[in-house]
Amino acid sequence: MKKIAVIGGGITGITTAYALAKRGFDVTLLEKHRYAAMETSFANGGQLSASNAEVWNHWSTILKGIKWMLKSDAPLLVNPKPSWHKLSWFAEFIGSIPQYRDNTISTARMAIAAREHLFAWAEEEGIDFDLKKAGILHIYRDKAGFDHAGKVSTLLAQGGLPRRSVTPDEMRAIEPTLAGRYYGGYYTECDSTGDIHKFTHGLAEAAIRRGVDCRYGQDVVRVATDGKGASVTIAAPGGEQTLQFDGIVICAGTASRALAAQLGDRVNIYPVKGYSITVNLNDETSRAAAPTVSLLDDETKLVTSRLGDSRLRVAGTAEFNGYNRDIRADRIRPLVDWVAECFPGVSTQSVVPWAGLRPMMPNMMPKVGRGSSPCVFYNTGHGHLGWTLCAITADMLGDVVGESMGRSSSTATVSGQPAHA
Repeated sequence: MKKIAVIGGGITGITTAYALAKRGFDVTLLEKHRYAAMETSFANGGQLSASNAEVWNHWSTILKGIKWMLKSDAPLLVNPKPSWHKLSWFAEFIGSIPQYRDNTISTARMAIAAREHLFAWAEEEGIDFDLKKAGILHIYRDKAGFDHAGKVSTLLAQGGLPRRSVTPDEMRAIEPTLAGRYYGGYYTECDSTGDIHKFTHGLAEAAIRRGVDCRYGQDVVRVATDGKGASVTIAAPGGEQTLQFDGIVICAGTASRALAAQLGDRVNIYPVKGYSITVNLNDETSRAAAPTVSLLDDETKLVTSRLGDSRLRVAGTAEFNGYNRDIRADRIRPLVDWVAECFPGVSTQSVVPWAGLRPMMPNMMPKVGRGSSPCVFYNTGHGHLGWTLCAITADMLGDVVGESMGRSSSTATVSGQPAHA
C-alpha cells in the first residue's frame, strides 16, 4: 500500500485525504492546528456557487482596483506598497485576461461536477452541515451591472449552468425580506449553501474511519523529494522528526507557495484576504427578517448564507495586503452596515467578525495535478471558490495520484472529459 502525505487540513486537504483513502492509499494528513478547517475554511461565505464561476481576469477588475485603492472600505483593496511577489502575481493576472472566457466556462463545469460529489459524500457519511438548497440570487443596482451579468450568464450556460434573469418584483417574491431598490437580478435555482467548517470536520471524521491518520498540531518545517519518494520534517518536542512517504500532496492554502519552492516547483499563490461576519439571530424578529435565499450583491461584492435557523453569514471583499491576517474594523463595518440597509429588521447586536486568506493563482484556476517530481502533487490555489470546487478537484487529484502510483481510479470527469489538470 502506497504511503501518501497530505499537507494541510482545510477543505482541500480533507477532501483530498478522503478521496485518496477511498482509492486504497495509506494516507497521513498533517495539519498545524489542533483541528481541521481552522483557517480559510473556518467561516467563509458558505455559498456552493457555480453561478459565481466568473474569473476575475477582466480589465474592469483592474480599473475598479485602481479606483478603490485609497478607499479603506472598498470591496477590492490593494495595498500600494510594492513587493516582487505582488508585482509578479499581477503581471500574470493581466497576462491571463485573454483566457477569461475559457476559464470561466471551465470553472462552471467543475463547480457543477463538484456539487454532485459533495452531496454524495455528505449523504454517504451522514454529514450535517446546514445544507440549504434554495438557490442563489445575484442582485444588481444598475443597468451596467445587470447587462454584464447577462454576458456572464451566456458563458455559464456554455459550462452547463442554467441561470435566469428576474425582475425586481420577482426578486422580492424569491426573497421577500430584501429591502431597497434594484434594477434586476439573476437567479440560479440549483446553487446551494452550507457551513464549510461543519462539513470539513464531518468529512475529517469520515476519513479517519476510512483509515486516514489525521495528525493535528503538526508544524511542517521542511519538505523534500528525491524523485522516488518524499520526506516531511515536522517540529517535535524533542527536536525535528522526519517522516518518509511514497508521495506527497500539497493542500496548504497560502503556505503552498513556499512548500512548492522547496520541492522545485513554482506555484504563484497570493494571499487575498476576505472578511465575514456571523450574525447571531437571537430573537424571533431577527430570524423572521433574515433572508433564507442566498444572495450576492454585485455592487458591494458581498454574499449571504443562512446557516440553520439562528445564523446569518455575510462575507466578501478582497484585500491584497500580503500575509496580514488582522481583522480591521474599517473592513468589517461595511458588512454590518449592509445588513442594516438590506435587512433592517435583523439585529446586529451579536456579530462575530472573521478574516481569512484565500489562496489565489493569477489565472484564478486551481493548481491540480503533478509537480515536476513524479511523486509530488498539488491541490491548491482555489481562491474564493475552494468550498465550491473542492470535491471535484479532490477526485481529480485522486485519479492523478492513482495513475502515477499504480492504483485504480474513479475517472472523475467534467462534461464528459477526463478532469486531469
